[in-house]
Amino acid sequence: MNYDDIATKCLRCLSLDMIEKAKSGHPGIALSAAPIIYTIYSRHLVSDPNNPTWINRDRFVLSCGHASSLLYATLHLAGYPLPLEELKNFRKFGSFTPGHPELGMTPGVDATSGPLGQGLAQAVGLAIAENHLRHLYPEGNRLIDHYTYCLVGDGCLEEGVASEAIALAGLLGLNRLIVLYDKNDCTLDGPLADSSREDTKMRFEAEGWNVLTVEDGNSIDEIDKAIMIAKEALDKPTLIICKTIIGYGSPYQNSNKAHGKAFNEEEVLATKNFFNYNHPAFEVPYEAYKAFDNFKKRGEDSFNKYSSDLKDYANKYPSDYQTFTLSTSDISSLLPTSAPIYEKGFKQASRDTSLSLLNLFAEKIPFLMGGSADVAESVKTKVATFKDYSKEHPENKNLRFGIREFAMASVQNGLLLHGGLKTYVGSFLVFADYMKAAIRMSAMERLPAIYLFSHDSIAVGEDGPTHEPIEQLTMLRSIPNVNVIRPADAIETSSAYVTALSSKETPTAIILSRQNLPLIDSSFTESQKGAYIVFKEQEKESLEIIASGSEVSLAIDVAKALLEDGIFARVISMPSMYLFDLQDQEYKNSLFSLPYEKRIFIEMGKGDMLYKYAKHVYSIDTFGKSGNYLEIMKYFGFTVEDIKDYIKKYIF
Repeated sequence: MNYDDIATKCLRCLSLDMIEKAKSGHPGIALSAAPIIYTIYSRHLVSDPNNPTWINRDRFVLSCGHASSLLYATLHLAGYPLPLEELKNFRKFGSFTPGHPELGMTPGVDATSGPLGQGLAQAVGLAIAENHLRHLYPEGNRLIDHYTYCLVGDGCLEEGVASEAIALAGLLGLNRLIVLYDKNDCTLDGPLADSSREDTKMRFEAEGWNVLTVEDGNSIDEIDKAIMIAKEALDKPTLIICKTIIGYGSPYQNSNKAHGKAFNEEEVLATKNFFNYNHPAFEVPYEAYKAFDNFKKRGEDSFNKYSSDLKDYANKYPSDYQTFTLSTSDISSLLPTSAPIYEKGFKQASRDTSLSLLNLFAEKIPFLMGGSADVAESVKTKVATFKDYSKEHPENKNLRFGIREFAMASVQNGLLLHGGLKTYVGSFLVFADYMKAAIRMSAMERLPAIYLFSHDSIAVGEDGPTHEPIEQLTMLRSIPNVNVIRPADAIETSSAYVTALSSKETPTAIILSRQNLPLIDSSFTESQKGAYIVFKEQEKESLEIIASGSEVSLAIDVAKALLEDGIFARVISMPSMYLFDLQDQEYKNSLFSLPYEKRIFIEMGKGDMLYKYAKHVYSIDTFGKSGNYLEIMKYFGFTVEDIKDYIKKYIF
C-alpha cells in the first residue's frame, strides 16, 4: 500500500474541506505544494509533536502563510495536539487554526507568517541562530544541531525583503538553510509572467546559493532526493525549485482563479474525483496517519537522545550548560539594579551612552548578539569585543546586515524565534519606516526584540528633512505591544536597557540622540514606570510640563524661567508612554494633580498622540529643515523664550 500517495491526497483534500467549510482560504497552493510539505515532514524534519517547542528541533517556516490549511492538515496528521475539530473550525473566531499561521496559537507553528517574504527572512534569522549557537559553546553541536526549512511561493520571492534576506544568507553561507520553492508560476492577479521575467536559478546562484530543480513537483522521491543533496552542502544555503501546478486537479487548475477562491461543494467533489479520493469531508483514512509514523518516531527518539545527552553535557561542561540554560530563561540575575555612576555635570549624547552600555552588557551576557544596517559608527552599535559574524567565523557576534533595514528587523525576529540569544539591531529613527512591518511582526510574535534608533529629532541638523524624524515616534508608539523609550539622559538610558533586556514578550525601541544631553534629576527605578517627576514646583502647582528625551532638560529650563512670572511648574519626564499606561491610577494621579487644561506636552515631532496626556501640545507637524541644529531648533520655536511665551499666551 502506498502510504505516500494516500497521505498526499489526504493533505490536499483535507485542506479543501477546511476551506470549503470556512468559505474562505487559498486552495491553489494547498493543492500544488502538498507533496513538498509532506516530503519535508515525513522523510526529513526532526521534531517531536509531544514537545513542539524543543530548542533543538528542525524549524519549518511557511513563508507563503496563505497555505495555512495545508500546514494545519500536516500538523494534524503528524500527531501534533491539533484535533480534527480544530481543522473544522479553520478561520473561525477563537479557533487554533487562524487564517494565517500565528506563533503560540497552533502547536507546531514555528513563526507567524502571511506578509509575503517575511517568513523567508525570519528563516534566515533562525539559520543564523542555529549556526552561531552551534559554534558558541564547546562541542556546541551537542546543544544545537538542526536544519531550517522554509516553503516559499512566487509572491514571496517578489517581495523586497526576500531579496535582502537572500543576499544576506548567501553572504553568510548558511548551509543548514533549505528553502523549497513552490513554483506554480501564478500570483493572485494572474500569471507570474505578468509581473516577473527573472531567471530564479541565476538570481540565487549569483547570491551564493546552491540551486536544485525538481521538474515534477508531484514526485515525492525527486523532492526527497533534492533535500538529501541540499543537506550535503558545505558552505551554501540551498534553494530547491519545485515545478508545480496551482490548483492541481481542480476545475481551476493552472489558473490564478485557484489562488484565493474557496471552492464550493461541487468543485471540491470534482477535485476529489480527480485524485480518486472517495472519503467524505474531514474523514481521514488510517493510512494517512500511518504515513507519519516515521516522523513521530524520529522526533521522539531524537528528543529522548537529546535529553539524555544534555545530562552528560551538563556534567562535562557545567559552566557552559548553566549559561545555555540561562539563555532560555530569566536573565535578571545578569542585569544591574542601578545606573552606572555619572559625575555631576556629565553631558553626553544618548547614542554614546548606549554604546558604553552595550559594551557593559556584552561582558555580562555571553549570548548577546546584534548589529546594524551599515550605520554602526553613527548609531554606535559596534561592541569593542565583538568581531564580525561570517561564514568563516560563525562564533562571532557582530552582524553586518548591510543596507537592508527590513531584512535586519525580520532576521532579528528569526534569531529570537530560535531561542538562546538576546539581540539588538540599530538604525536611524527615520528609517524605522523601512522596518515597520517587521517591528509589527515582533510585536505580534511577542518577541523581546531590541531596536536602537538614533538621530531622534530635527537636531540631526545638516542632514536635513529626509533624515529628521517627525512622524516616526507616533508610528512606533501606535503599534500594539511595542515599548518605545526615549531617555532624557544617561541614567534613563541605562534604565531603558535594563527594561529592554528584561522583557520577555514585548519589543523595545530605544530612541537615542545625536546631540549631547545633560544629566537631569533622573531616576533609574522611577523611569521604569514610564513617567515621573524630575522638577518639583516650588510653591502651589500651577502648571504641568511633560516631555521626553532631549526636550526634558529644555522643559526644566522653561519651568525655571516661568518662576519669574510666578508660574510654578512641575516637569514630568515621560520616556515611555507604554510603561506609564500600565501603572495604576493612584500612581498616575500622583503625577498629574492639575486639570487636563493645565498641562503641556513638549516634543520635537508629530503631536497627535500627545493630546492623550495634555490639552496643550508644543510639537512639529511639518518636515524639518537643513542646517545647524541650534538654528533649526530656534526656527521651530524650541527655545526657552518661545515656549515660555506660548505658555503665557495660551495657558495663563
